[in-house]
Order: sequence, then structure tokens, then C-alpha cells
Amino acid sequence: MPTIGGMRTAVIRVDVDPAGELSRDVFEAKMSDLTIRAVKSGISLPVPDMDSLPPRRREIQLLIEGDDTEKMSDTALALCAEVFGAGVRPGPVTFVSRGTDDDAHGVLAGFGITGEIDRAHDAAGYDILTVRLARADLARIPESRIQTAIEAATNSEVVIVAI
Repeated sequence: MPTIGGMRTAVIRVDVDPAGELSRDVFEAKMSDLTIRAVKSGISLPVPDMDSLPPRRREIQLLIEGDDTEKMSDTALALCAEVFGAGVRPGPVTFVSRGTDDDAHGVLAGFGITGEIDRAHDAAGYDILTVRLARADLARIPESRIQTAIEAATNSEVVIVAI
């Protein structure tokens, strides 16, 4: 699923049957209904392997394009609640990483900061990102945390420069 206009893809996890009370048939029927509703809403819903979901851990994943994590999470929860009822519980939210500059900017946004990102290639063709950040931001957030997160999101070498 490609990004749209620089938006990232959030992976919203929702426990749709926390009590584990739904029979397999009912659960599958509700998942079918949820899939139809998700597609109509422009949301991707990878079909979970029903046999691998224990009754008390029926956490599903919805893939939503956007940049407002709270709004996307609320949308996913509301959609799941329409089908499974009010007992659905939110799970963690992560993002699909494609190694783009948008991913790097998304990591910075997750820390509540912004920065300038330049991409270059070394002699072997590997990406090197130079990330320029305000000194005040680096005083609040350890540089190593930022660097590690951006490296993980972009699969690139990262050089942090204080400005």
C-alpha cells in the first residue's frame, strides 16, 4: 500500500473480543462484515489466520493512511465497535516503514520535534541520512533514541547534526 501525498500507513490494533466469548462461526461472520465495512471506508484489513488467534487474544490489525494517529485510532475503534460491540479495546499503534524520508519525518513527529533531512549515498550505494535538529530538542530527547528510531524506520545510516 503506497503512501498518499506523504501520509504514512498506521497499523491500528484492536482486540475485538477481549472476553473470548464469540464462537468461531460468529467471530468469522463479524470479521466478514468488518472487512466489507473497512473496504467501503478505504481501510485495509488483512485477514487474520483464525486458527492462530486464541479466543482471549483476538487482536486484529487495520491499515489506515493518514497523519493524525488519534483520529485514525478513533476511526478504527468506532468501526470495530459497530460490528463487535462496545467492548472492543485499543491495542498499540505502529507504522508501516518503507524507508522513506516521510518515515523519518514521522519518527521525528512521534518525538514531538521537526528537522531537516538530507539523503545521500555512499560509494557502495547505501543511504546516509543527515538529520538536522534544534539543540533544544536534543537537550530534551537523547540523540541515541532519535538516531536508533530513524535508522529502524529507514534502514539507513543516520547522522544527527545539532543546529
